[in-house]
Amino acid sequence: MAGSASDTIASGKGEGDWATSVDRWIFVVMAALFFVTALAGFIPDSVRKIDMVAASARPAFPLILHVHALLMGAWLSLLLVQSALMASGNRRLHMTLGASALVLAPAIVITGAILVPTIYGQYWDAAALATGAERQGLEAELVRKGNITLRNLVAAVVFPLCVVLALRARLSDPGFHKRMIFLATVVPLPAAIARLTWLPSTMPASPLSLDLFTLVWIAPMFAWDVLRHRHIHRAYGVWLACWAPPTLLVYVLWGSDWWLSRVPALMGVG
Repeated sequence: MAGSASDTIASGKGEGDWATSVDRWIFVVMAALFFVTALAGFIPDSVRKIDMVAASARPAFPLILHVHALLMGAWLSLLLVQSALMASGNRRLHMTLGASALVLAPAIVITGAILVPTIYGQYWDAAALATGAERQGLEAELVRKGNITLRNLVAAVVFPLCVVLALRARLSDPGFHKRMIFLATVVPLPAAIARLTWLPSTMPASPLSLDLFTLVWIAPMFAWDVLRHRHIHRAYGVWLACWAPPTLLVYVLWGSDWWLSRVPALMGVG
């Protein structure tokens, strides 16, 4: 926990005070980074897609998309508020608000599980009615969404798993708890990072850029931990054990005929 005896640098009071302050506020900075990333990724993309809907260039947004977006926005807002509360020493309110994660996390997973096949089904229906170049474009989009489904499945498993691990440790190991909450949140964050079109990208050929940016986005927290404590906190090892195996499986299945031939049935169409 930030400010504990194990977090204190013994090389002078001034340096120790400065480092202890960073211990508290680094998590506020990380939460702000995640929040701004979501805004920067989704707002311009949403405006563009609203224009496309108006021009009948894409299906309309389903209601479940708005619900899912609100829930994810609430989660990121909660992360920022909770980090600020702990940094300012308001632990009691932090723990009270933290109970809302028990509702938010499963609601995010459930709405995501409804949203993915809903969006896929919209494009499937549109492709079935289209002809010529329009049909080819929609079929290419279905292939892209079929591959993206792999990443959605990873998030649907790893995000709630990491949240459960974090909540179980909130009293027994606060340091693990706070790090694991952030590591859980970074798992679905590539959905926003992918919409930062000024970043280099390997998509749609490969998800490599998204996975690398996932690591980049947690790098400030990781780097400070290593610099400050001279070792890698076990939360990162636990997270990597949860995240890496299904992520590697994505590369095996990405773009394969076997996987793409099974996506329609998985999505409830075909």
